Amino acid sequence: MQKSAVYREITTDLLNWYQRHARILPWRTEAQQNKVDPYRVWLSEIMLQQTTTAHAAPYYLKFVERWPTVEALAAAQEADVMAEWAGLGYYSRARNLIKCAKEVVASGGEFPDNEQGLLALPGIGRYTAAAIVAIAFGKRAVVVDANVERVVSRLFAIETPLPASRPIIAEETDKLTPDLAAGDFAQAMMDIGATICVNRQPTCAICPMMPHCEGQKTGNPAAFPIKAPKKIRPTRIGYAFIVTSKDQILLIRRPDKGLLGGMRALPSSEWLDQSKITTTASDAETEQQAIKEAFPSFPAQAQKKLMTLAWEKQGHIEHIFTHFALELRIFSAETTSDMIEGEYWPIDEIDLAGLPTVFKKAVKKYLKQTRKA
Repeated sequence: MQKSAVYREITTDLLNWYQRHARILPWRTEAQQNKVDPYRVWLSEIMLQQTTTAHAAPYYLKFVERWPTVEALAAAQEADVMAEWAGLGYYSRARNLIKCAKEVVASGGEFPDNEQGLLALPGIGRYTAAAIVAIAFGKRAVVVDANVERVVSRLFAIETPLPASRPIIAEETDKLTPDLAAGDFAQAMMDIGATICVNRQPTCAICPMMPHCEGQKTGNPAAFPIKAPKKIRPTRIGYAFIVTSKDQILLIRRPDKGLLGGMRALPSSEWLDQSKITTTASDAETEQQAIKEAFPSFPAQAQKKLMTLAWEKQGHIEHIFTHFALELRIFSAETTSDMIEGEYWPIDEIDLAGLPTVFKKAVKKYLKQTRKA
């Protein structure tokens, strides 16, 4: 059989499988009823960046209920969007979401139907642009995400390690992508990667592409994709301060730029690389410096008052970010809101504050420590 015929057979088998076994996902409902909304495709694709389908789905449903159109999202308050996004991580996505919605509305309320136009919008990269073109507009585009990388690497037993193999994977995916039904093909590849051709234990016996899979023929398909050695993730250390007043917690708003920018949060010090932390300073000196860093926008008088509070250690939590691990040491103190002014949030309603996961974990740790029987 000629190579081109093999590609066509793989694609046909995959599309036939997808017709029978496509996952039921909230953003696909409209598509399956021939009501594809580019806004909802775009929203789902942004949420799915670096996020699992199971984790993103409830956020998607909340978003489309509150902001059902791109016009509604463009008119939203940034603080409200950030609060709804809390827990999804990669918060620059939420800020770009608003910027993108505003640009689309300013240009007439319609998303571009081509990759070049989509790439000009905030927060849309090459993969997302291709996915929107294929899924929302039914146009041919080569869509490659992590699932597709894994499937294609195994299908052709690509021995070049990631990320160097990405051009090869893109080329092979291009050969497989049909002129028609490109959106179904892209979603079929994603579904195969999410349900059958999974990371550790692929269930090759039920895969429609198994007869053509070179990785399966090696006897160890899970060895693909081959990856370059992982870099060691450094550890950073920081301090979080829980100031309470009558069952309320003092919260701040983080600076717009930087990690977790614009999010409501606990006051916290800089997060320094473990290797850069001095061992000569006393605990008291370290804590005082951390307090200064945690409350930079507070008036000098308020900072002095904070220094005098009876701070208690409440242990620490660990949190993994993409490029580093964080050990966040937690301190708490009781005060009165007229002594230290700011935004106080009821402890029993803290889940509604829209805190990033790292600070939710810190509050949970504090409550566990202080509410022991």
